[in-house]
Amino acid sequence: MQMKGEPMMVLHSVLILFSFLGWALGYKQGDNVTLYVNKVGPYHNPQETYHYYTLPVCRPEKVHHKSLSLGEVLDGDRMAESLYYIRFRENVEKKALCQLTLSEKQVDELREAIEELYYFEFVLDDIPIWGFVGYIEESGFLPHSHKVGLWTHLDFNIEYNGDSVIFANVSVKDVKPVPLEEGAGAAVGGVGVGGGSLTVTHTYSVHWFESSLPYSRRAERLRDYSFFPKTLEIHWLSIINSLVLVVLLLGFVIIILMRVLKNDFARYNVEEEGGCDDLDQGDNGWKIIHTDVFRFPPFKSLLCAVLGVGAQFLTLATAIILMALLGMFNVHRHGAINSAAIVLYALTSCVSGYVSCSFYTQINGQRWVWNIILTSSLFSAPLFFTWSVVNSVHWWSGSTQALPATTVLLLLGAWLLVGFPLTIIGGIVGKNRAGSFQAPCRTRNIPRQIPAQPWYKHTIVHMAIGGFLPFSAISVELYYIFATVWGREHYTLYGILLCVFAILLSVGACISVALTYFLLSGEDYQWWWRSVLSTGSTGIFIFVYSVFYYRNRSSMSGLVQSTEFFGYSLLTAMVFSLMLGSVSFWSSLAFIRYIYRSLKMD
Repeated sequence: MQMKGEPMMVLHSVLILFSFLGWALGYKQGDNVTLYVNKVGPYHNPQETYHYYTLPVCRPEKVHHKSLSLGEVLDGDRMAESLYYIRFRENVEKKALCQLTLSEKQVDELREAIEELYYFEFVLDDIPIWGFVGYIEESGFLPHSHKVGLWTHLDFNIEYNGDSVIFANVSVKDVKPVPLEEGAGAAVGGVGVGGGSLTVTHTYSVHWFESSLPYSRRAERLRDYSFFPKTLEIHWLSIINSLVLVVLLLGFVIIILMRVLKNDFARYNVEEEGGCDDLDQGDNGWKIIHTDVFRFPPFKSLLCAVLGVGAQFLTLATAIILMALLGMFNVHRHGAINSAAIVLYALTSCVSGYVSCSFYTQINGQRWVWNIILTSSLFSAPLFFTWSVVNSVHWWSGSTQALPATTVLLLLGAWLLVGFPLTIIGGIVGKNRAGSFQAPCRTRNIPRQIPAQPWYKHTIVHMAIGGFLPFSAISVELYYIFATVWGREHYTLYGILLCVFAILLSVGACISVALTYFLLSGEDYQWWWRSVLSTGSTGIFIFVYSVFYYRNRSSMSGLVQSTEFFGYSLLTAMVFSLMLGSVSFWSSLAFIRYIYRSLKMD
């Protein structure tokens, strides 16, 4: 009996709440356990997925789809009810599912899917179940043998504890595949063939096994299952190695810099009698540019927008990692991180507006309305353009990764009704609460001429150094993150991720301070944009690494997967650039204020 209308909506809401809170759904023996079919796709292209019913398989006369969360839709899930009838703790032996008469075109479609290593994903009680659509065998060179077979029987193995489902998988052990010959033109081992068509009968079995694992720990059982190859292992040794290198690097930079600064202070303050305005009498180095070092840079609005959006992503990344450490994301909550990221991106928009407009006001910016608009669109505009291209490719190919119109309207509404207004509110609050810039030294009207700089102080060189060192600190962990995002692994080492994140920010800050000091020591006071670009160039190295990963560490191919990979890899690189550029700038500004304030007070 089917429930419709409000009762069904209430029931679905309760089920979602139980799943989110980690409460077990209790079954009695003989209760129906719904098996949803979800998606299929090439094994080596994780983001190229299609609805399961796009293949010529057993399907009900009227397909009923499950209501999905925002995260599930963004993850490409399209769950629908299946013909599989499974009762709690009741075994089934080789029960007929349906009989299909496949046309020659449908046989060729199945052959193509099997040759591309299509796998399917079912979902039972929020547990994903994976298996291959068919079987392919390549043997011999002369003569060459190429065999393609379709799995028409599936064995479901389900583990339970008390009244809860703990784990489920599917196997084809001791099952022979049905051969799919070219054109389906001949008799196929007991399977009816005629008139260019092929008749197959799909069957299934269900076996229940008792488990001692409690429901609260069933995620461990799924993590230990290995349908997809395991590439994520405990990599403490690599992290410790990176940590030691980072500590040595930071120690070297800090010690050397402090010794140099100590000598500079001693030399500059030997005969100092007045304030900062008397410090340019016959000397050189960073002291002599004290009247220009706080001269405001060009493109002030863009600089403040970069700092604001960088602060937003810094807040967003920290919140996501802390939520993960608190156990708010597990392997049974489909798309939970996607949903959290979207909600947090909208809510943290006030951070970008506040930081950007506050600093813009401090450096005498006048067009604060334009600054707020630029801040709100600095990342959202490239994101929308990239998503439009990627979604169009998915829509053209029929992939489930193409977002439905309702989801698009929901996301657009979240930005228009939450994200953008919060940016405006944050900007207004930042503008009204902004104080003075607090420069230790006055800036003269006429800028000082900058002497010619050696090649190793050019912007490109500083970008290479400032980008490579933070990248080298996270390169080990970056592989595991890519294997999770662009693979099929479930990342669970959030403690390590938090350590690596802290290392990344520390290295970026220290390298930025060192490069800023070297820049000032050459009497070059144009450090504002240089500090952002030096460490912000880490994003370039990350994108280069993504190209390397695509070519040498994955088996991805095709227009659909490649478009999504490179499109979102560019956005990822942009996020790192904005975030590290912001950290780099604030570190350099704090350092410059410190050295000139110390010089003045002595």
